[in-house]
Amino acid sequence: MCGIAGLILRQGQSPDATTLQKLTGALAHRGPDGAGHHVSGPVALAHTRLAIIDLATGDQPLFAGPAALVANGEVYNYRELRADHALSCATGSDCEPPLHLFRRDGLGFADGLRGMYAVAIHDRVSRQVVLSRDPFGIKPMYLAEVPGGMAFASEPQALVAAGLVAPRVRPESRAELLQMQFTTGAETIFEGITRVLPGETIALGEGRVLERRRRAALPEGGPLAITEAEALARFEAAFRDSVDLHQRSDVPYGMFLSGGTDSAAVLAMMSRLNEQPVLAFTAGFDVPGAADERAHAATMARAAGARHETITVSREEVWRHLPEIVGAMDDPAADYAIIPTWFLARRARQDVKVVLSGEGGDEILGGYGRYRAAMRPWWLGGKAPRTHGAFDRLDVLRQAPTGWRDGMVAAEAATALPGRTRLMAAQALDVADWLPNDLLIKLDRCLMAHGMEGRTPFLDTAVAEACFRLPDALKVKKGMGKLLLRQWLAQNFPASEPFRPKQGFTVPVGAWIADAADRLGPLVAAQAGVAEIAKPEKVVALFRAAAGKREGFAAWHLLFYALWHRRHIEGMRAEGDVFAYLSAR
Repeated sequence: MCGIAGLILRQGQSPDATTLQKLTGALAHRGPDGAGHHVSGPVALAHTRLAIIDLATGDQPLFAGPAALVANGEVYNYRELRADHALSCATGSDCEPPLHLFRRDGLGFADGLRGMYAVAIHDRVSRQVVLSRDPFGIKPMYLAEVPGGMAFASEPQALVAAGLVAPRVRPESRAELLQMQFTTGAETIFEGITRVLPGETIALGEGRVLERRRRAALPEGGPLAITEAEALARFEAAFRDSVDLHQRSDVPYGMFLSGGTDSAAVLAMMSRLNEQPVLAFTAGFDVPGAADERAHAATMARAAGARHETITVSREEVWRHLPEIVGAMDDPAADYAIIPTWFLARRARQDVKVVLSGEGGDEILGGYGRYRAAMRPWWLGGKAPRTHGAFDRLDVLRQAPTGWRDGMVAAEAATALPGRTRLMAAQALDVADWLPNDLLIKLDRCLMAHGMEGRTPFLDTAVAEACFRLPDALKVKKGMGKLLLRQWLAQNFPASEPFRPKQGFTVPVGAWIADAADRLGPLVAAQAGVAEIAKPEKVVALFRAAAGKREGFAAWHLLFYALWHRRHIEGMRAEGDVFAYLSAR
């Protein structure tokens, strides 16, 4: 996992060395183990390295003939690619096979890759730069038109820090963020910066986009006629292979363990595949009555023979570090799970450089409660996901957000392919936007803030092929989701208690905000970013009512946005605790 950036200018122009230095400097946290660059005519590629595989010879850029490559992420099947295609590689890097495949297959080079990646290749013969992102969007990549051509980077803040794009808020994306906690589609919250979409490969030349193609994360078609026994065998084979591939590393690795079924499955399979005890990390909170999964996680860890490390996330620690945590979320996702994820990464980095986690299990195997609502027709209470926003009927914003579901509506139309059931369409909708633009941004930014790599074995094309087209009845039954995964755990890891009622993972931000409301509310209301969109007196009242579920959720969104705006629009360094940071002038 690394940071990459580059400039693709028109012929006759030369990349500015100072701009390149600013780009790599802004991405240094993603790659603390080294940096490199490639400049040829009007094109420049930059790389900051987090060394995971081939520590000795894997520095980038990598070169083959007239082509140069920089990449962020891991290509897990690099050994198989070398053997199957008889590739002659000069290094042991997992990212070298894509370079040779590009020279042979052109824009189709990524079709056989299994992994998480954002790749940039400069072909000096065709005078093109090709950008490619993995099908699930696990690794980020952003693109912007700049004076003289185009620029790309692993994080939008790097494009801003280099002076290539002015930090201006796109109102439509802000409305999405406030109402849904994430933003959708190709547009980001920064005017002039777009995402390379998951699975997209783009050819750039002469400072413009020449061609686009896209690789789907999920298979087409409706449910397969398959028995539960056959489905379990398919899942077992695909998941075992995926976890095995995701453990390829030349540095120590561990995992994040919650009390849920997804991380339980990862723990069970890792324990089966590793001779040494798995190192597992779990977070809990110091608020009485808050959902705390540490006890159940400890039970599972003992049953698996794992070494189990726990942390307690306290209110004082959150207030001390929240500006820094939100500051890491330059592409904003106001998911309160960023808080424990950031603290877990900080603790895990003391022992490992890589962690596996359970993101994607709900989306691939049908776990969310909203899927069960989507399966029902409207006359039986069925409804589309995310039809209500966080600020509906709260009378806090100066203007009621409009158009905030437009991106979701477009994604709903794009993912409701022929043959898919209501459940499959809801899953595909989440894979298209919620997963890459909330959960995976959270994982990427919180871990990269500490120079760590996060891996997600459920998000593998082979696992999706084995599981996505299962019959609905093998995913959801009698109000319980992820039925197949629970059956697998019952057979392979009964200590996980896979049919126990779902506790849910919540962060007590509402209670924390309510306790500090008299101090925090006025500070948030006075922020330039918040004052522009919200009524100050209503903000203060909202924070005082934050013990309520809806009010607490909305107050958290405003607090997140106030901190995010101060860091990424106003440019204030994330220093001091939340109160000092919001008070600073």
